[in-house]
Amino acid sequence: MAPASPELISPRSARVSAARRLERRNFRSKERLFLAEGPQAVREAAGHRDTLVELFATVEAAERYADIVGEARDAGARVHLADEQVIADISTTVTPQGLVGVCRFVDTPFEDILAARPRLVAVLAHVRDPGNAGTVLRCADAAGAEAVVLTDASVDLYNPKAVRASVGSLFHLPVAVGVPVERAVAGLKDAGVRILAADGAGQDDLDDELDKGTMGGPTAWVFGNEAWGLPEETRALADAVVRVPIHGRAESLNLATAAAVCLYASARAQRASGGCRFVTES
Repeated sequence: MAPASPELISPRSARVSAARRLERRNFRSKERLFLAEGPQAVREAAGHRDTLVELFATVEAAERYADIVGEARDAGARVHLADEQVIADISTTVTPQGLVGVCRFVDTPFEDILAARPRLVAVLAHVRDPGNAGTVLRCADAAGAEAVVLTDASVDLYNPKAVRASVGSLFHLPVAVGVPVERAVAGLKDAGVRILAADGAGQDDLDDELDKGTMGGPTAWVFGNEAWGLPEETRALADAVVRVPIHGRAESLNLATAAAVCLYASARAQRASGGCRFVTES
């Protein structure tokens, strides 16, 4: 049997041009479509209902990841075998892995998140770096958070770098976008969620909060800008401003590392005796 040949060999074809335009935010917003690159992201997109629209794959990648291509077809996506140059033209990575998916937006209305009464939430306020945003989303997913909220001052969730940094977690938990920070905090408070602002200059120490047993209830962590943290008006909205203690000589922690520490601290406290997950799940 002769090996398959790519059907798309020109970067100038209409389908390729349409996919390439999704690298730009204004086209993503207009079409409500975004790109997901690599086998992990494409697999997760294929398993997320009505999300994967198209899949571009090199012949080699289609053979190597035949199971993923099969899942994409089963999900109703159009699969196109493409020349390596076509994939390179669509891809935003230095070394493309041969699979690029076109996906529908997956964000969730903020009201739906509140209605679900979440017990652990990450709020990204003023986070501008897409790699950090995607990594915090991944950390929230790993820690068992029920939702992530990106404020209107934060980076575009569907930036290719953010999607890539989430490593598929974008498709695992509800994410609300474009929510003003005041509305996010007020809505979560009304839903019975305690608001903790993570800040290196916070008055409260994370270790002390854990020792006092104050972190077992529903909690939302608010994370700020990578360079200058949270503005005073945002810190003032929180129930407490908490710093991660630095026990060694490091000047500080980067945003994603601090977020992982804070989210896992809450996850552990909530699963301890008396925590909200212990009470709910017992």
